[in-house]
Amino acid sequence: MLQTLRSKILFYLILISMIGIFIVSFFIQYGFEESFNSYLDRNREKKVDRVITEIEKDYRANGHFTRDPVYAMLHENAMSDQLYFQLYDRYGQLQMDSSNIRSMLNSLGLAEPEPDGEEWHSKKYTLKVDGAVIGQLVAIYPVGLIDDEYKFIQTIQLYIYAAVCLTIILAIIFSMLFSKKLTSGLKKVSFAANELQQHNLNIRIPLRGLPEEVKQLAISFNNLAESLSKEEMLRKQFTGDLAHELRTPLATLRSQIEAFQDGIWEPTPQRLQVCHEELMRLVRFVNEMEKLLAAENPQIKLEKIEVEAGSVLAALWEMFLPLFKEKGVELHIVEPDQEELFKADKDRLMQILSNVLNNALKYTPEGRNVTISVTTEMDGYVGFSIQDEGSGMAENDIPHIFERFYRGDKSRDRKTGGIGIGLSIVKALMDAHKGMINVKSRINNGTSITLWFPKED
Repeated sequence: MLQTLRSKILFYLILISMIGIFIVSFFIQYGFEESFNSYLDRNREKKVDRVITEIEKDYRANGHFTRDPVYAMLHENAMSDQLYFQLYDRYGQLQMDSSNIRSMLNSLGLAEPEPDGEEWHSKKYTLKVDGAVIGQLVAIYPVGLIDDEYKFIQTIQLYIYAAVCLTIILAIIFSMLFSKKLTSGLKKVSFAANELQQHNLNIRIPLRGLPEEVKQLAISFNNLAESLSKEEMLRKQFTGDLAHELRTPLATLRSQIEAFQDGIWEPTPQRLQVCHEELMRLVRFVNEMEKLLAAENPQIKLEKIEVEAGSVLAALWEMFLPLFKEKGVELHIVEPDQEELFKADKDRLMQILSNVLNNALKYTPEGRNVTISVTTEMDGYVGFSIQDEGSGMAENDIPHIFERFYRGDKSRDRKTGGIGIGLSIVKALMDAHKGMINVKSRINNGTSITLWFPKED
């Protein structure tokens, strides 16, 4: 019982609807009966006032009580409203009595018999003419509703009960429809999650018709599935890249060593140098992988010290100037106007900037320029901006360049010998510094990468 989400939603919706319906119907019925009884009391008081006015008017005109037209009015109230009167003079002598009309009608069979235990209420009124007491009028009427009044209340109650039943039916129907609609979205999410668990990475949840909260959950799931699909694609791509990166130098080394073993080649210094280069290629690959693993270690500890941005630029100039001259690319350093200090792990900082500068050098043709400068446009941060005049990249590649093993142009990376993890190291180390990266690039117009480091921890 109530094991599923739909059954719980349905139960509580119906429960709340029932409580609301019964509370509303109770107050409507109670309020109507009270208002109706008040209306009857006011109406009765008006009739009594008219009788009193007529009696006093007749007494004033004649100097004594007369039957016409007073008795006709008393008779009318007795017949139509079961409102009976007894008129006494100032000496307490009964002058008129309409209460015996009901017993007379009962004896003739012209009125319904009185219910057992019917209660009657009486109220006394003093009659005065010109300030002098002329007698007393006693109004007698049954407690509660009578005849048509009772039928009217019963009819209203019948309508209220019918409305309550109809509302309950509608509440149940709409609660079932709403709970089904709400849980149908969750069922879609559950089905998609099971499919994802079965490694169906192409599963997506349709967003049309989902409630806003479930839609947000579905969007998050679709983003997760997209990310997992992309990671799977990168994993397969990396497996191929890894096999390629290892196969080429290993095949070269194997052929050369077998040639030495078979006596086809003499182990000359030049040939040994070629073997050594292939071996170093493997060593560099393993070193890059180790760097990535170290940078992505969540327990990485930074030895932060206060660093001056100008001294970092000077160190980069000394380190990279020979490499830039060798390729024929101009390296420009724009020193800051004033001393800019920030907190960073200096070794990691140089690793970050070196990776970005290496990328700029790789993809900038001979005769072009690379510029590195310091910017403080963002409050609380010191930024290093590296701009090249290289081949640039497509706009849809920019969000992915820091993903592990991602390559926008695979043929270009083959030429430069990259395996697509240099910028992944940059991203991991920037996250460790709690820094930010901004990239702007256009095909054939170069790339600008700004690395923002917080001034304080």
